[in-house]
Amino acid sequence: MKFVGIIPARYASTRFPGKPLAMLGEKPVIQRVYEQVLGCFDDLYVATDDERIAECVKTFGGKVVMTSALCNNGTERCLDAYRNLALDCDVIVNIQGDEPFIQRKQVEALMKCFDNDETDIATLVKPFVPEDGLERLECPNSPKVVMNENGFAIYFSRSVIPYLRGVEKSKWLDAHTFYKHLGVYAYRVNVLKEITTLPQSPLEKAESLEQLRWLENGYKIRVGVTDIETIGIDTPEDLERAKQFAASIGLCWND
Repeated sequence: MKFVGIIPARYASTRFPGKPLAMLGEKPVIQRVYEQVLGCFDDLYVATDDERIAECVKTFGGKVVMTSALCNNGTERCLDAYRNLALDCDVIVNIQGDEPFIQRKQVEALMKCFDNDETDIATLVKPFVPEDGLERLECPNSPKVVMNENGFAIYFSRSVIPYLRGVEKSKWLDAHTFYKHLGVYAYRVNVLKEITTLPQSPLEKAESLEQLRWLENGYKIRVGVTDIETIGIDTPEDLERAKQFAASIGLCWND
């Protein structure tokens, strides 16, 4: 199978305008992400609607494609990039442009999901561990996932799922393995074309989780499991945490 990586990147973030160009060490965030996954795919592009981001990518030698400013999310931007580039591939991998700590092993786990012919879409999860604490488990900004015995997602929620009846809440993390959803996706090309035409679904509106639209419409989302922690950057405060995290794991990002 032929895999192409697309990194959607927009300038006009509500919580952190210009986020892809924010400096993490001596390199912008978008360059960090690009370099983390370079070599994982048959080809790799940054997809943006902003000339400043495009020029930045060209400066560090990356590939970039201009996409419509009307794209509502990263999924739509991936499809727009696919069409603008007239790509010949089987799977599009959507790499979050604000995940500078993504690892090759995570990408490989995502792509391996397509060894199963029933996989329409793939995504990643990470098990919560007791050290994470109940506060992180219950955080609504960290969606949870439950899967069936074949590794396909049954449901995603901002609430803690499953609910452990008869178990004291303080002991939940010791009594069960909960899974945190990591927002990276891969789609078969024909599926990507289909899901971008679907209207918002009731569960998606309720939870504000795009992937529920796909489940409600019968698409099979296979889940890859990773034990690697990542830190997404949504705010300037997250950027500072990312710098601290890099230092804590021994990354010298002052190059």
